[in-house]
Amino acid sequence: MARTATGRTGGAAAVRTAQRAAAGMLPGAGLVGLLLFSLGRPHPWQALGGGLVVACAATLAGGALGFLFGVPRVRGAGGAEGGGGAGGGEPHGSYAPNTNLEQVSDWLTKVLLGVGLTQLGSLGERLDRLGTALAPALGGGAGTAPFAAALVLYFLLLGFLAGWLVTRLTLPRVLSDADRALDLFLAGQDRDRKGDKVGADDLRMRAMQHLGLVGTSAGPPEDLPGSMLPADRTAGPERVVAEVRSTARRSALTAPRVRELFEDGSEGRRIQALALMQGDPALADLASVLEAIERPRSGFEQYHALLAARGLMSRLPAEEARQLRDAVAGRLMAPDGIPYGSDRSWLAEKILAGLDTPVFLPQQQDGAQPVASGKAS
Repeated sequence: MARTATGRTGGAAAVRTAQRAAAGMLPGAGLVGLLLFSLGRPHPWQALGGGLVVACAATLAGGALGFLFGVPRVRGAGGAEGGGGAGGGEPHGSYAPNTNLEQVSDWLTKVLLGVGLTQLGSLGERLDRLGTALAPALGGGAGTAPFAAALVLYFLLLGFLAGWLVTRLTLPRVLSDADRALDLFLAGQDRDRKGDKVGADDLRMRAMQHLGLVGTSAGPPEDLPGSMLPADRTAGPERVVAEVRSTARRSALTAPRVRELFEDGSEGRRIQALALMQGDPALADLASVLEAIERPRSGFEQYHALLAARGLMSRLPAEEARQLRDAVAGRLMAPDGIPYGSDRSWLAEKILAGLDTPVFLPQQQDGAQPVASGKAS
């Protein structure tokens, strides 16, 4: 099995290397041709400089055309995601995406195609005129006009293919992530208005993760769906935790029972107990939360312990607030503690700010000065 996996990994790496080499050969061939042509001109540097400018201009024009042809269409509410929502079951925000770019792209591509098809008969004549106009930029002389026309055509097509591929491969993902993030932010605002501060923070954190503003915690344990009730095995881990959190106030569990659940031993049960504490602070046990912050089984568990601590902050007496402050600050400043720039560090600094406790935290970036975390304005 190990050899098979290694072979597959090596094969995939070889394929990627071959693809990159093929992609590099296309512009490379054109540039080598331009270099060889320039060496045969009376003023080679002038010819090379002019040719590079012409090639870049043609590539940009082709890339713009490729972008127009590659702009994705916005799916309706009944798209492929099945109305499941961008946030794993969270409600969509009440907004409609702006499709002006899509409409402009559609109109321009139709116009360009129509005009291009009507001018196919005179294409050769127009290329000859273009080459004649660009010949002085490449040094002039015999054979310069057809080479200039061929150079424009080559890099125009190359830019079109590159622009179309980049747009098709990256733009849909970027737009989808932005839409999901906006949905999550709007859902978080709705949760905030309903008084669910913990759920609102969780949704905002997931929105920032979609935008790449914060890092993601370590993956959830494998036994999470099966150990948490209600257990929806088709749902993602955050959806499962959100369901447990939403049922906390309606459950018949007591704080001692939740404590026993946390002490069960399995990571899935510990996270279930933390989710219940998030949903109902009356079920929370500070000792369990502190243990999950200081000695977590995973980054996922520590993240949900910090969320539970966010909900507890306003209920803690001075001594317990100091214990929470020390635990969070200790994990932030420990070399093997909470990673800088992660979702956990964002929550930890919010907790310290809410406790009105100035703590100097290491920036953990080269040449950066320590920053102070204090009461938020």
